[in-house]
Amino acid sequence: MATSQGTWGYRDRFGDAFARTYFRRFGPGVASSVGLGTYLGEPTDERDDRYRECIAEALESGINVVDTAINYRCQRSERAVGDALRRASVDREEVVVATKGGFLPFDGSRPEDPAAYVREQFLDAGLLDSEDLARGSHAIAPDFLDAMLDRSLSNLGVDTVDCYYVHNPETQLHARSREAVYDALEAAFERLERRRAVGDVGGYGVATWEAFRVPRGHDAYLSLPEVVARAEAAAETVGVDDVGLLAVQLPFNVAMADAFTVSAHRHPTEERDVSALEYAQAVGLDVVASAALAQGELAASIPEAVDAELRGDTPAQRAINFARSAPGVTTALVGTSSPAHVPENVAAGTFEPLGARAFDAVFE
Repeated sequence: MATSQGTWGYRDRFGDAFARTYFRRFGPGVASSVGLGTYLGEPTDERDDRYRECIAEALESGINVVDTAINYRCQRSERAVGDALRRASVDREEVVVATKGGFLPFDGSRPEDPAAYVREQFLDAGLLDSEDLARGSHAIAPDFLDAMLDRSLSNLGVDTVDCYYVHNPETQLHARSREAVYDALEAAFERLERRRAVGDVGGYGVATWEAFRVPRGHDAYLSLPEVVARAEAAAETVGVDDVGLLAVQLPFNVAMADAFTVSAHRHPTEERDVSALEYAQAVGLDVVASAALAQGELAASIPEAVDAELRGDTPAQRAINFARSAPGVTTALVGTSSPAHVPENVAAGTFEPLGARAFDAVFE
C-alpha cells in the first residue's frame, strides 16, 4: 500500500521539477495533484496496451495517483493498472491506487445477453439478491462489495487498495428511498471498516456523478453530512478509533463547477449551507475531481474569460489547472489512454494553480 515514506520519497525524487503545490497530503503521505483516470475506451487488447504504456510512463514521470473501477472496460482497466504497476520502475509504496465497487462488471467483453449474464454470474451464484439491484446493474450490499473488492485486489495484483470507493450510490435511489440508501451506505461502510482493519483497504470513499453537486430536492441528491455521519456510526459499530472515510470523488471542471457553486450541504459548525467542496474541506475529506477535461472536450479550448486567468502552455493544461485550483481538491483526474498526451498532462503540474482569491474571482 502507499506509505508516508514511499510517497514522500517519490515526491523528493523529482526535486523542483514541479510547482510548489503539485504534491498534496493524502492519507498517510502525499499524492500528485494530477492523477490518471482509466474510464474511457473500448474493452480491446489494443486499448489495454495503450493504457499499460501510458500508466507506466506517467508513474515514472511524476504522477503517483491511479484511479480505476472494476466495471471500467469490463475489468480490463484494473488489469491494465496492475500490469503497469509491475512494469513501471516505481515501488508499490509510492503509488496511491484507488478503485470502486457498485456497478456489476462484465468480464473482458460485453456479453451478448447482459441480463442473462447478471442472472447467472451474480444472482444464481449467490453474490446478490434481486432486491439489492437498482436498474438491473448496481448494488452496494456488503457481501457483494466484499466479493468485488476481492476481485479488484486480484485484478490489480496488490495486497491493499489505498482508497476503495462506493461507486455512484445515488443509482440506488431508483430502487429505494433516500433513508434506505443511507442505511445501505452505513452497512457498506461497516464492511469496509472491517476490511480496513485487516489491511485490505487503506481507507474508503464515495465516488459520485450527481449526488453531491445537485440541490436538495433533486432526485439524485445525497447529503454529505449524512454520509459522514453514517461513516462515523459504522466505525463506532466496528469498534475502531478512527473513521476510514478518506475522500469523495465528483466531477469538477470549467463546464461542470456545481461542486463549488451549489450550496446543498449544511456546514458542520455554522448555520448555513455550503457547497460540496467547502463542506469536504471543513471536515477534512479529500476531494478527487473526475472529468477534469470533460472527457476530452476541454482539451481543445476552454471559455476565454477563464482561460485568460490560468497558467499552462495548452488548453488541456489550463483546464487541468482549473480543476487543481478549486479549494479542497487534492487531485484532478485526467483520462490517460493516449501515449502522446502523457507528457502534456504531466507538465500541467509544473504550473502553479490559481490562488483562492483568483479562483473565486472567476465566478464573480
